[in-house]
Amino acid sequence: MGFFTKDAAVPAGGLEPVSNERLARLFDETEISYGRDQDGDLGGFWDDHLFQFWHAGENGEFFQVRGRWTRGVPESELPQVLDIVNRWNSEKIWPKAYVEVHDGQVFVYGEHTVDYEDGATDNQVHLHVRTGVATSLRLFEHLDEQFPEHVAAAKAKLEAEAAAAEAASDDA
Repeated sequence: MGFFTKDAAVPAGGLEPVSNERLARLFDETEISYGRDQDGDLGGFWDDHLFQFWHAGENGEFFQVRGRWTRGVPESELPQVLDIVNRWNSEKIWPKAYVEVHDGQVFVYGEHTVDYEDGATDNQVHLHVRTGVATSLRLFEHLDEQFPEHVAAAKAKLEAEAAAAEAASDDA
């Protein structure tokens, strides 16, 4: 058997495709809180940051954990954010990080993608999710340390929105 052949031995329990249904079952078994969007994709919040779980490729063989730093900073901070993200990408293996600007705000994303063309074990999927979420949260913590005033403003906004939602539900 050559190093790059597909004749590798399958672990006990076999390899299964990484589908949304399987991921939901694994999340349910480990009591991970999640939701589904209108397309059936799974996602959830960890430490106030949105994470989504995507499938890509012709047959959905690529499984990606994608997190979004929800703080957002003004577009004027773009050069500093780019410098931080570029340093992160050059020094760290995971997650791959990139920057996007939406409506004058700079957001950072962290991604961890693996090709599971031949399927994966439950342990591999759990490891992938833990790695994608944990390493992205480290990146987001690092960004929080660089922009404490924006973190405070974002947290205050979340608290105000939660209070407004609670007041609205009490009135209903």
